[in-house]
Amino acid sequence: MLTLMGNVGRKRWIVLLAATVALIVVAAVTPPAVGIIIALIVAPATIVVAIVAFVRGGIRVVGLSTRGLAALAFGMGLVLFVGAAAAAGSRLDRPSTQQAAASAPATTASQTPAAPTPTPTSLSDEAVEAAGLATAGGASVVVSTASSGSALDVLATLPVQAATSLSGYSRDAFGPAWADVDKNGCDTRNDILARDLTGITRPGSCTVTAGTLTSAYSGAVVTFTRGEKTSPLVQIDHVVSLADAWTTGAQTLTADQRRSLANDPLNLQAVEGALNEAKSNLDAAGWLPPLAGYRCTFVARQIAVKNTYGLWVTPAEKAAMTSVLASCPAQPTPASSFQAAAVVAQPAPAQPAPAPAPAKPAPAQPAPAPAPAKPVPAPAQPAPAQPAPAQPDVAYKNCSEVRAAGKAPLYRGQPGYAAKLDRDGDGIACE
Repeated sequence: MLTLMGNVGRKRWIVLLAATVALIVVAAVTPPAVGIIIALIVAPATIVVAIVAFVRGGIRVVGLSTRGLAALAFGMGLVLFVGAAAAAGSRLDRPSTQQAAASAPATTASQTPAAPTPTPTSLSDEAVEAAGLATAGGASVVVSTASSGSALDVLATLPVQAATSLSGYSRDAFGPAWADVDKNGCDTRNDILARDLTGITRPGSCTVTAGTLTSAYSGAVVTFTRGEKTSPLVQIDHVVSLADAWTTGAQTLTADQRRSLANDPLNLQAVEGALNEAKSNLDAAGWLPPLAGYRCTFVARQIAVKNTYGLWVTPAEKAAMTSVLASCPAQPTPASSFQAAAVVAQPAPAQPAPAPAPAKPAPAQPAPAPAPAKPVPAPAQPAPAQPAPAQPDVAYKNCSEVRAAGKAPLYRGQPGYAAKLDRDGDGIACE
């Protein structure tokens, strides 16, 4: 080797050595990809050219005019290959400062969102139950803050439009009758009996078997005893009837929202069976409690229910409500202890209607004073008698059919009542 180098000009082998060292340095300080290119392309090419030049006795075009220079180039190619490969490998083993900087923010970024995960406005299931709120379909039900101010003020914000068709209505559209929406283990009917009756008797933790009702609608005192013939004497009225709700916006509510409306204590009142049947599906324009002293409270509750669940009022209904509240303009609007998972904004489009002057003339119509006279007349009371003649003898296979027909609950003596539908034999079927 030394002999060959001796025959080669010192300048040429020094140039080759310098070029080799330079390429190795380049591989060490540049991105790993450059070192790999040198190790896998430049170095092997140099070795191949050197071998060819050695065999042919030299290749002047590439500057390897003698076998000595070819041998020297071959050696330098090997050194270049090993050196460039080693340099590139070391660069791959240690991450660059940019990569380290990029990974650091990624870590902190991943940690940062973890902290705000709990949303301050959300309630856990435990918190909801601890607060005694209802849950619909497994989703927590939001506490109502919609009702505020006087009933007159809230009434002024309700959309006003004609009632829609009752087509498609069924009791089942509002969920199972008397569902346990507040998850306290008792059905809604017994919850309301326990709330509105005094001196109640409960053999267990839920079922009310006896008590005394002082009717909010009439002031009459009714003794309640659970039983086949006596249970119908006290019934639970929907302050805003479900049929009325259906024709004033409930069709657009979700199933959970309708179930909430049907079981909301704000919309329920224990009353005499006769008055519940007399009221039927009428709104304030067609029926008001016989006890005049309760009418302001009654109308305020209807307004609160309609406001809470995004329902509207008809022009006649608003006129009747305005007339009643004229004697109690400061009547407060009660708040619902719970409301639908989200009060729909769909009825809002109907709000343009209330904006027009029609809403204003209503209060100016003292003529509605006769409105109280409308409810007072008992002509509405014949309504309960209508169902009987209108309904021929019917037979239901099960309670699902009863609910689909909108007849639940059925009381002994009513068309369709059958012992097989009254499992506990208290005279109330499909309750």
